[in-house]
Amino acid sequence: MVVTGASSGIGLAAAVALARAGDDVVLLGRDPQRLEAAVAQVREVSGRTPASYRADFAVLDEVRAVGAAIAADHERVDVLANNAGLLTSVRRPTGDGHDATVQVNHLGGFLLTQLLLDRLRAAATPEAPARIVTTSSLAEAWGTLDVDRPGRRQFSRWLAYGASKQANILMTVEAARRWTGLGIVATCFFPGLIRSGFGLRSPVFTLGKSFFRTSEQGADTLVWLATDPAALVPGGYFACRTPFAATGRSTDPARARRLWQSSLRAVGQVTNPLR
Repeated sequence: MVVTGASSGIGLAAAVALARAGDDVVLLGRDPQRLEAAVAQVREVSGRTPASYRADFAVLDEVRAVGAAIAADHERVDVLANNAGLLTSVRRPTGDGHDATVQVNHLGGFLLTQLLLDRLRAAATPEAPARIVTTSSLAEAWGTLDVDRPGRRQFSRWLAYGASKQANILMTVEAARRWTGLGIVATCFFPGLIRSGFGLRSPVFTLGKSFFRTSEQGADTLVWLATDPAALVPGGYFACRTPFAATGRSTDPARARRLWQSSLRAVGQVTNPLR
């Protein structure tokens, strides 16, 4: 089970929970020291040292390199948890020319998914489909996503964050359309307001800490989507293990197809019928 954004927050909590249950987890993170600490936590609960890879999703070449490394080291990927996330300034685009928040939260995970598609297909069986689980957010409701130019500059970091979360749901909708027949089930979820770096910077935090959940509570739905047969709902969007309603902009099949094609162009992937 490959978990991105696994060095802290709900990614780390999910990796620990999965490892404690006996699953083989692969950790991806940006910060080497935090990633090393995450490896130690997983080792403590599982008795095994998990594979780990460092990559900054704000640099697409690093995503390409880590995708190639995982594909070379692992014959199959049963679950890909696209959880890496960022909330940052809109003043400077990435070196790839995209809004940084949208690149890390959407384009980086989209590219990694494309690079690991063959490994997901290798894991898929009629009895046990492979799974793609993506962390989205209620913020999708206020996103300003241009589905034809997903990486364009945004006017504020919160609008950029919302745009990236819209993209996460749209990617799930289109992945379900394309890949369910290949034995790959794509779902996404809203973890709630998490008591983490994201939560502490949220304007909603002023309403009171009692509204916020722990990382372990936020990771519960991710773990459920990664493991439970009841969670095999192609294109499903969940919160607290329950179907959750997204806005029409985030579930529109036509917008999902346009975003998929523009995202392929943005990350430099060659279009083919499967990808």
